[in-house]
Amino acid sequence: MAVVSANRLELLQIADAVAREKSIDRGIVIAAMEDAIAKAARSRYGAETDIHAEINARTGELRLARHLLVVDQVENPATEIDITGARRLNPAAQVGDSIADTLPPFDFGRIAAQSAKQVIVQKVREAERDRQYDEYKDRIGEIINGAVKRVEYGNVVVDLGRGEASLRRDELLPREVFKVGDRIRAYVYDVRREPRGPQIFLSRTHPQFMAKLFAQEVPEIYDGIVEIKAVARDPGSRAKIAVTSRDSSVDPVGACVGMRGSRVQAVVNELQGEKIDIIPWSPDFATFIVNALAPAEVVKVVLDEDRERIEVVVPDAQLSLAIGRRGQNVRLASQLTGWDIDILTEAEESERRQKEFAERSKMFAEALDLDEMMGQLLASEGFATLEELAYVPLSELASIEGFDEDTAQELQNRALGHLAQVEADLDARRRELGVEDDVREVPGVTSAMLVAFGENDIKSVEDLAGCATDDLIGWTERKDGEVVRTPGALEGFNLSREEAEAMIMQARVKAGWIDAAELAADEAAETEGEAEAEGESQS
Repeated sequence: MAVVSANRLELLQIADAVAREKSIDRGIVIAAMEDAIAKAARSRYGAETDIHAEINARTGELRLARHLLVVDQVENPATEIDITGARRLNPAAQVGDSIADTLPPFDFGRIAAQSAKQVIVQKVREAERDRQYDEYKDRIGEIINGAVKRVEYGNVVVDLGRGEASLRRDELLPREVFKVGDRIRAYVYDVRREPRGPQIFLSRTHPQFMAKLFAQEVPEIYDGIVEIKAVARDPGSRAKIAVTSRDSSVDPVGACVGMRGSRVQAVVNELQGEKIDIIPWSPDFATFIVNALAPAEVVKVVLDEDRERIEVVVPDAQLSLAIGRRGQNVRLASQLTGWDIDILTEAEESERRQKEFAERSKMFAEALDLDEMMGQLLASEGFATLEELAYVPLSELASIEGFDEDTAQELQNRALGHLAQVEADLDARRRELGVEDDVREVPGVTSAMLVAFGENDIKSVEDLAGCATDDLIGWTERKDGEVVRTPGALEGFNLSREEAEAMIMQARVKAGWIDAAELAADEAAETEGEAEAEGESQS
């Protein structure tokens, strides 16, 4: 073993060479040599012996010493020394001290030298892995260049020069083939420390890969004048990217397209011809949705902020364009905006509106004992429920053309009477089902919900407190390749997940399972966290 039998200068030369070759600190190599020599020495003096090796980093001089514990009575000569022997080495020695006894140099045997070599190799390998991890862990989110080292079952191993990275088959663009030696650009999306060494994971399908390519091609993005707000990709086929400008004199879409499309074409070429829609971002959500659905024209947008759904009405001839091939256009627009998008044609929307109008007219006529024309008049004035009619200010109802104050008062009295009858019927049904009175006191629970609870065997506050959110609003799962919907106890009540969760938490407070003050503190902390996150995203 060259390291062990080498002279003083050769030890330092070997340390310098290994440190240079592996790109690690020279001190780590010398420490590995010290550990290796100490291990080899223990094979001669005994495994229990506490031997330390020290190499002078400047002169290369090697010093071996065994450490002995000073005791009154020696039980293990390999690790202990009595006070008399200790004071021969150090007159100031006391019981409990540790004494260093210098050992003479000696020639190591072949087996000891081989063992020392294994220690050095292992220590250097560990140091090299640490160096690789420290170097690449801060490069997550960057584009990296490398050469294809080998291809294994479609997975590509990339040589980065000072490390290797993995590019899995599902992170490659469709129909993309690489051969050994090809140059490759990819996005670093994860770096993990694993027993076999740091694992660097690359991707060419990640949405941020395209965003970073634009940042390299568009100086305005690199300088922070143009900002990429959102990216959605169908890798290898089509993508949408939303951009905005912090300088009103700079057109964000034009900056990304470049002169005669030179900038966007450079990104398209890197992504194997993937078509890219560059969309102007807008703080007005409806405008952003309309932009995101380009090239389709949008006639009307209806937002449902509670459920984060949006209805978009397009001309009949634009339906296929808005949906896109295999739903691609609307799917990418949904990913870009983060909202579910329902697309209707003008004919479908008109038909639905007429159906809703007819249902409301009939409901008013039957519930309030009115003729058909009066029911249609109330529906055309925008009233959708009896509750709206019963509790609207009397003056507003009387201001409808053809109505006077007496008519308005009569309508409200009939509406209130009908609602009271419905409430009495629901309460009777609730009692019949055995739902306890206490459940009514849980915030957010209505009489109709109490009946639904009874029909689903939720009859006490404890029963409601023990429910999961899915028990109330239902859930979907995939079975045998098909998506199956399982209804919840409050199916049809248009309850959001947050509202169902709040109802269950209030039931748990009422049941005494959790403290109301703790719940309020948690909600306040959550609201504060959401506000901070929103502030960061806006900044």
